[in-house]
Amino acid sequence: MDSNKLKEESPAADLNIPVDQNNKEQLNGIETNEIKKLEEELADQKDKYLRLLAEFDNFKRRSARENMEIRQTAGKEIITTLLDVIDDCDRAEKQMQTTDDVQQIKEGVQLVFNKLRNTLQATGLKAMDSMNTEFDVHKHEAITEIPVDDTDKKGKVVDEIVKGYYLNDKLIRFAKVVVGK
Repeated sequence: MDSNKLKEESPAADLNIPVDQNNKEQLNGIETNEIKKLEEELADQKDKYLRLLAEFDNFKRRSARENMEIRQTAGKEIITTLLDVIDDCDRAEKQMQTTDDVQQIKEGVQLVFNKLRNTLQATGLKAMDSMNTEFDVHKHEAITEIPVDDTDKKGKVVDEIVKGYYLNDKLIRFAKVVVGK
């Protein structure tokens, strides 16, 4: 072989090392060692990648399972707090069937309503106060507009058809309102 050709084909040409038969064998040995080293590094990186992929897949499954459990138990807690109110409703229903005292029935029903409101407030529910406030499309749903004589009431909520609610300061239901024009 021509020595110029050998210099062009071998990595020794990059290093400006003169190539003879002994050097050629040394270079092949070095190249083989480097290839083995690179193959080992590649195998190591593949192993790390597969382990990371498996770990991420396990994380996704575990997160989905935990999310489902949280949703199920969150509903359980609210229902458990409302069981006392349901018991009171059952007692009030029995009382209404046995008594004719309207005032006593009204007081009993009012007590049950108050207990329901307090229980829901304890879980983070808060009623929106919309009356006589500026109409806000982010909190209110306008059912209709009615003409008003007082200019102070124009653009404000003059009647609340359905209350709006927040749960832990996040709007969960818009208030359905009547707006003055």
